Amino acid sequence: MIFTELHLGSLIALFLLIAATLYGYGVYRLRQRGDHWPVGRTVAFVAGGLGSIAAVAVTGIEAYDTTLISVHMVQHMVLSMVGPIFLALGAPVTLALRTLPAAPRKKLLAVVHSRVARVLTFPLVAFGIFVANPFVLYFTDLYRQTLLHPWLHEFVHVHFIVTGCLFFWPLLGLDPLPGRWPYPGRALLMVLSVPFHTVLGLTIMQSATLLAGDYYPSLGLSWLDPKADQVTAGGILWAGGEIVSVTMLGILVLQWVRQSEREARRIDRALDRQEAEEAAEQARKDEARITNGAPADTAGPGSDTA
Repeated sequence: MIFTELHLGSLIALFLLIAATLYGYGVYRLRQRGDHWPVGRTVAFVAGGLGSIAAVAVTGIEAYDTTLISVHMVQHMVLSMVGPIFLALGAPVTLALRTLPAAPRKKLLAVVHSRVARVLTFPLVAFGIFVANPFVLYFTDLYRQTLLHPWLHEFVHVHFIVTGCLFFWPLLGLDPLPGRWPYPGRALLMVLSVPFHTVLGLTIMQSATLLAGDYYPSLGLSWLDPKADQVTAGGILWAGGEIVSVTMLGILVLQWVRQSEREARRIDRALDRQEAEEAAEQARKDEARITNGAPADTAGPGSDTA
């Protein structure tokens, strides 16, 4: 029932369909002209990113997210963290820049490097939005309103995805986004995000007040204990946030190591080229001396040249 009851008329379902179509067409265009595109990026974007979002937003799980706050919290974690990470690993902006004609490519670059994009993707701004959003949602009346109004409920889901992308996209750094920090700064931001999930999760678990007020008790479900379900939801947020953050930190460290290795190889190649150029220059000088009738400078140390 959960994975067979699909909700294909939602805004997110439309977004998933359009994104998968455009990404697939981009990969097809590259292959048609003989260019390579890593299979891992396609799998990350389609299966990991779009697939994880679809699993919690357009299947039967969606029918339970207004009944069980624990189900909603699973959605929250996937839409704001898991999905955006895999979408970023798919590098869709890079794919678009490699396949679009000149005019649309210039427009895309103008958007990516616009002042608005620079502000929103600046790591500290994106970090602030990312960590503040759940506190605003769960500790105001906004969460209850999302349960009462389907359009607002879906808007919050889209908001989760967008804010997650704003936070994780610059950290992973596969696409040419402005304001990219060096890896130590990115890793520090990821470490700083962990306490916020811990605090939020523990606060929800220990709260004597039910989130959304009397909404869940008013459902009158005999099998549902709203307080126990809220404790479960807080635990999901706490544990899930730490697991995803630690995994993300591992990805950043791995990228950092690979970048260091590439930089070391680049420096080695530059030094090799410099040595080869110096050797070639010395050879030309020796040849010029011989051509002009002067012996090459082959005297050993201590020899008498007077």
